Amino acid sequence: MTRAAHYLAAVSAIALMPMQAHAQDMSAEEAAEMRAQISELKAQVEALETRLNTQEAAQAGAPIAPAPAPAAVADENKPAINFKGAPEIKTKDGWSFKPRGRIQYDAVHVSAPDAVNDSGLGFSNELRRIRLGAQGSMPGGFGYKFEVDFADNDIAVADAILTYKNDGTTVSIGHHNNLQSLEELTSSLHISFLERAAFTDAFGFERRAGVSVSQKAGDFILSGGVFTASIDDLTSDEDDSIGLDGRIVYARKFGDTRVHLGGSAHWRDLGDNVQSVRYRQRPAVHATDTRFIATPRLPASSETSFGLEAAVIAGRLHAVGEAHWMQPDLIASTTADPNVLGAADPTFFGGYVEAGIFLTDDTRGYKSGKFDRTKPSSAVGEGGIGAVQFNVRYDRLDLNDNGITGGTQDGYSASLIWTPIDYIRFMLNYNHLVYGDAAIAAGTDRDYSVDSVGVRAQVDF
Repeated sequence: MTRAAHYLAAVSAIALMPMQAHAQDMSAEEAAEMRAQISELKAQVEALETRLNTQEAAQAGAPIAPAPAPAAVADENKPAINFKGAPEIKTKDGWSFKPRGRIQYDAVHVSAPDAVNDSGLGFSNELRRIRLGAQGSMPGGFGYKFEVDFADNDIAVADAILTYKNDGTTVSIGHHNNLQSLEELTSSLHISFLERAAFTDAFGFERRAGVSVSQKAGDFILSGGVFTASIDDLTSDEDDSIGLDGRIVYARKFGDTRVHLGGSAHWRDLGDNVQSVRYRQRPAVHATDTRFIATPRLPASSETSFGLEAAVIAGRLHAVGEAHWMQPDLIASTTADPNVLGAADPTFFGGYVEAGIFLTDDTRGYKSGKFDRTKPSSAVGEGGIGAVQFNVRYDRLDLNDNGITGGTQDGYSASLIWTPIDYIRFMLNYNHLVYGDAAIAAGTDRDYSVDSVGVRAQVDF
């Protein structure tokens, strides 16, 4: 029964009550009038029922208006997330955080004359670098960078730096690269060959703990720093070495051409407990431990070295060259080895010249006094094939001087690099190495050549 029907029954009952109570007193005419009133009331109730039914049907089909939402509270410091190979989180008050890492897998082959019997020859492969870390900024101009390398089944700290930047000045405190050559300061992600030029490893360039300051003034970058030992050597209290490093770079663009000129100077006191040095190098690949060029261990108290660097980037072309001289300060020795007792302190030399061209419409990256990431103009997935680059290099290392015989190495190298997208790289590298006075004899011959070839797959973020 509907609400209107209930209402009609109630009204009818009320209306009939007096009629029933006084039925005996009513005339026929009064009873007829009462019945007419009841009929009229019934009609009104039915009309009301129709209106109620229509209204309920309309309400049943209409959407329910949502409750008004509370007023949004503006959050001016809500983090913004960008993607640069990995998520980078930034806030407006100066905080940022970005995970970073790289994986480089190498497969190489080294061939030498049959008379050379060495287990490092032939095929070998390795995870050259596996790094994980993070970098970011903090309010007030401060920043940080931390990376750990897991290659060679070992854990080693790469960069562990606190930085401060203000008005062209950058202060770095912690474990980071010394102010060495252009080749050494360029990330392994962006070099032209599987390995850097021979002198960078031979002369012991590595990250060390210390403090450095760089100042950008127009087209010049002036840098200086004080460094102790690498973080691995700092695990012992026996290494008390300390060094001073300085570098100056002039970098300017003339139209579409970038010109880079630089020089560096380095002095290092080996300390009281580390009184010897040795200079040696692999055959242009890292997966083998064989060194065809090496000095004997030399008793020394300090090292002094100087370097010059020049580079040009012009559209798809680039050219670069460096020269570096290393002089150990030898200590008087009682050894009878004539290779150790020279008439004067020796000066060893390393240097290279390199040229490259992109076969695609791309150019080599450059930033803050060193080579940087190549960003394909037409990447895979965007209708292109990525960036393809061909490079050649002549690399010289001379470890013979003043009675010290470490050998000479002349390297002739070529590389082909495919960068399908910004963060992936594939490399093919061939090296022909000519040795004089090699540390490993081929029978009785110490003058011969070695060939090495390597491939690399690389991803970073």
